[in-house]
Amino acid sequence: MELILWRHAEAEIGEPDEGRALTSKGHKQAWKMANWLDHNLPTTCKILCSPTKRTIQTAEALGRKFKIHTDLAPDCTPQQLLTAANWPDGREPVLIIGHQPTLGQTAALLIADSMQNWSIRKSNVWWIAQRERGDLASTYLKAVMTPDLITK
Repeated sequence: MELILWRHAEAEIGEPDEGRALTSKGHKQAWKMANWLDHNLPTTCKILCSPTKRTIQTAEALGRKFKIHTDLAPDCTPQQLLTAANWPDGREPVLIIGHQPTLGQTAALLIADSMQNWSIRKSNVWWIAQRERGDLASTYLKAVMTPDLITK
């Protein structure tokens, strides 16, 4: 299984938190990362998004169908995220568009078996995969991408 964690792009400061929109810089970040993802995601990838305005706007940049999942709200836990993604039992890749600190905590849990607060920066993607060989399963970091590294 593959789990792709995409943190929402830069958003306005303000309240209510759920209604914060992307800034103009955030729209550019989302577009750049969406372009990279569109070229690299399998067509069978399931896309799940937090119900906040900034994550929905980030998801819309990709131009693919996605499902808003209430369990991915800013206060969700890594376990809720993994349950929504059907990790590790799912067959298709899953892209989650969500928030810190949950994304970083999920990455730390899967990669290092740790409950640390790893930082995933705005609009960055962490691509985590699991490979099974016989009865052994190993989880590894397949890619990390930031919009700053995308030239187009």
